[in-house]
Amino acid sequence: MQTVFFRRTYDETMSLLVEARDYLSYGEPFERPKLGSGDRLKANCEAMRITSRLTQVMAWLLVQRAVAEGEMTCEEAAAEPHRLAGQSVCHVTDAFPDTPLPRALRSLLDRSYALYIRVERLDQMVASRAN
Repeated sequence: MQTVFFRRTYDETMSLLVEARDYLSYGEPFERPKLGSGDRLKANCEAMRITSRLTQVMAWLLVQRAVAEGEMTCEEAAAEPHRLAGQSVCHVTDAFPDTPLPRALRSLLDRSYALYIRVERLDQMVASRAN
């Protein structure tokens, strides 16, 4: 994987992680009272989906960094334990279509999904090259 491309993807992932942390720590508490109890539960589920996507992507990126640093072979990185995981949770995009989610949460959901899908394609490319 090219270093510049890896660095941009890594930086994007870190930026989204920080933004998600800040939203959950500072933004969400102000938006919470505007939602009903059922909608708050759904918003919390979606916040966990963001967390799942971003941690899966970061774990995959760290494996790729290990390959680039010579700490792991491409074949090892392409083995199932090191592949991008969490598809059953991370692919869901409309678990609660009728729930009015806060705009900031919706933005994080959309961007984390796009990142996850992009990294999933990279994961498939890396796996196909190793085989």
